[in-house]
Amino acid sequence: MPTNVFVSGEYLQKIPQWHTEDSSWKAKCVLQMIEDNRLSPHTIGEVGCGAGEVLRQLQLQMAPQCLFSGYDIAPAAIELCRSRENDRLHFRLADVAKEPNAHFDLLLVLDVLEHQENYFSFLRDIKPLAPYKIFHTVLDLSVYSLIQRDGLTKRRRVLEDLHFFTKDTALQALLDENYEILDWFYAPRSIYRSSTMAEKIRQLPRALCFTFHKDFAVRLLGGYTLFVLAR
Repeated sequence: MPTNVFVSGEYLQKIPQWHTEDSSWKAKCVLQMIEDNRLSPHTIGEVGCGAGEVLRQLQLQMAPQCLFSGYDIAPAAIELCRSRENDRLHFRLADVAKEPNAHFDLLLVLDVLEHQENYFSFLRDIKPLAPYKIFHTVLDLSVYSLIQRDGLTKRRRVLEDLHFFTKDTALQALLDENYEILDWFYAPRSIYRSSTMAEKIRQLPRALCFTFHKDFAVRLLGGYTLFVLAR
């Protein structure tokens, strides 16, 4: 089962940084969603917190009275979290949906749906944990990914993604489980990940297309992710 790859430590061998390089821009987008919708959470939990760097980034930028809790079923991920713990930021090796006292003002579900064998039952299980949830989903399905010979199967092999989403299918999954969509926006993951001048130049067609028609650019060229606020 794919879950065993995370639990056994095999995923850490493939992805030693556990995607911490993306934590800064993910935290920035979470803060944008919080601010845009005038949320004032005092407790924030994260399902599948990985190395815990997103929560650490949020703690550095949010009110000092806010408390943060990260949960993951992967022992290797929680070990990476330990150096980030403090009196207001805690991590637990557990399935948060099975924790009797787990309840938060805001629940983060970042890059988790694509790893669930049954993401509908997962959405039902986490729904009572917080009145507000922020989801982050990679939008892998695009014309560009489909015409590549190994576009999606490589993600399946390397990143253990079981499902691939478009904006519409991701939002519909939430609606199917009676979530109310309050807000959403795209995040330019490929652009955020570009560090060299050559990489930034290669992203110009994607950025230009997005300027003229966001949905069309995402469906055609990919490279974007989706943040959703729901309750």
